[in-house]
Amino acid sequence: MKRLEELIYRILGSKRKKMMVIVLTALAFVLTIMMLPTKIVQAKMLPGKSDNTYSVYIDTPTGTSIEETEKVSECVLDILKNEKEVVNMELFLGQGIPLDYAGLVKGAAMKHTENVAEIAVNLTDKHTRDEKSFTMVHRLRPIVKKKCEPVVPGTTIRFIEQPAGPPTLASVVVEVHGDDLEKVRELSFDVAKILQQTDGLVDIDVMADDIYDKYELIPDKEKIARSGLSVEQVNNILYLAFEGMVIAHKNSKNVPDQIPIFLILEKKSKALESKSIEALTSKLASLNLMNMKGMMVPLSEVVNVRKVKSNPSIMHKDLSRMINVTAETDMVSQVYPLLDAREKMMEYFSKNYIVEKEPGMSTYMFDLHLTDKKTGKKYLLRWDGEMKVTLDTFRDLGAAFIAALVLIFLLLVVYYKSYVISGIVLLGSFLSIIGVILGHWVADLVTTETFFLTATSLIGFIALMGISSRNSLLLIDFTKSLMECHGMDKRRAIAVATATRAKPIALTAIAIILGSALLASDPIFGGLGVALISGTVAAVFVSLVFVPVLMHNAKAMDFTPADQCDINNISITK
Repeated sequence: MKRLEELIYRILGSKRKKMMVIVLTALAFVLTIMMLPTKIVQAKMLPGKSDNTYSVYIDTPTGTSIEETEKVSECVLDILKNEKEVVNMELFLGQGIPLDYAGLVKGAAMKHTENVAEIAVNLTDKHTRDEKSFTMVHRLRPIVKKKCEPVVPGTTIRFIEQPAGPPTLASVVVEVHGDDLEKVRELSFDVAKILQQTDGLVDIDVMADDIYDKYELIPDKEKIARSGLSVEQVNNILYLAFEGMVIAHKNSKNVPDQIPIFLILEKKSKALESKSIEALTSKLASLNLMNMKGMMVPLSEVVNVRKVKSNPSIMHKDLSRMINVTAETDMVSQVYPLLDAREKMMEYFSKNYIVEKEPGMSTYMFDLHLTDKKTGKKYLLRWDGEMKVTLDTFRDLGAAFIAALVLIFLLLVVYYKSYVISGIVLLGSFLSIIGVILGHWVADLVTTETFFLTATSLIGFIALMGISSRNSLLLIDFTKSLMECHGMDKRRAIAVATATRAKPIALTAIAIILGSALLASDPIFGGLGVALISGTVAAVFVSLVFVPVLMHNAKAMDFTPADQCDINNISITK
């Protein structure tokens, strides 16, 4: 420790060396902070979670038959079954899978149409396979989409992983609000195009029904009466031909309830040759009903066919009409695609709309307000999803960090009765962020996947505040005691205090590093472990080199010898 004492003593005796320490520390701080906006170190709520299962959502265009949806599903199954890590798969055609953690808020329970399907994929245990589930999804997604989406044009195939954090509708969600539903649909598709052009975003989907042509079969009551038929007869044969219905019941001694007998035409008989009105009329002409006189009446004679547009579902949130546009991130943070897409939207919509940002630092600070330049109608683009959870979490943790700084500062001011000394302690503690960010950069270099600065990393940084403050307090208190009780000059007292307290500071750091090493390999809490390890290392160097320089330059550290002093508790390195 004598060498450390002499090193610090020489540094404190030279203005050039002290300035060099301050400049190098400031430079290290600036360079590490710049790693965040330059994406050298990326921030994310939580990293990807390797699980034993994932799902594939298939959405063909609205109005697609279940046979066409099944073709797309079979294409996906043919690709996945060749994966050696896939244990089994289950196809849910025309419905969603039983609710799981990922599907709680994705609307899986509401899927009961012919144009949707979901595939549950079960993998080998994550502890026994080399490839993580999210890297497998990253590899398979472009292959499946390229081969299977063209089977039925307009199909959307999405890979849904089990979330590491709270379940959300998607990684990035843009809610398009407005009263003009037609204009809202137009804006939604414009937003989807911009998201498709944004790097890092995949599985873009507009959660709105397609508007398509359909045919309404309307019984003509007057013709039905003249033909000697009843409206009930006509309705029943229509249901029997195209939907099917229960026509009778069967009793069985083995079943306590009646067994319904369901009748429907076979697929070949009820299938139309084309989607034209002529094909439908021809099919109706082949269906005959017997009237009360025993004569056969073609169904086409008593039913009118009318071509109309479909009625899409209308979604509301907080009593406001809206359409969701969703996107998933492909092994990147949600924050950077958000900022990129938001800038593109502001530029794109400024041609026809007055674009205004959300004022202030509110919960929805990234929202965009659009006002049509011609009609004056207002629309809202609201950002949601895991991206918003990420921003809210980082904002709340940032507020907690600031609150911790303020409380520590006030406590130190009360103890030392000096703003300068309190500021030295606080600054030394804050600079541990150099190690936190640098540690994540090193971890990213040595890992195969991106090592994100996560919410748990910030929790570790906040926890470091107390540890780093303790190191500075040890130096300041011991320096003060040496100056007051031993009459040492400030320069020598700081050097002796640094050398003497270096051992307990180092032992504390080693204990923290060894304890945190167990967390570093955890997929969720790895950021916490890396933050504690690298931040502690940085805090040691800052406490033993940078803080002594600040102490030597501070006039508040000019303590005078005291009249009474207990020297029994003071230990000096020999």
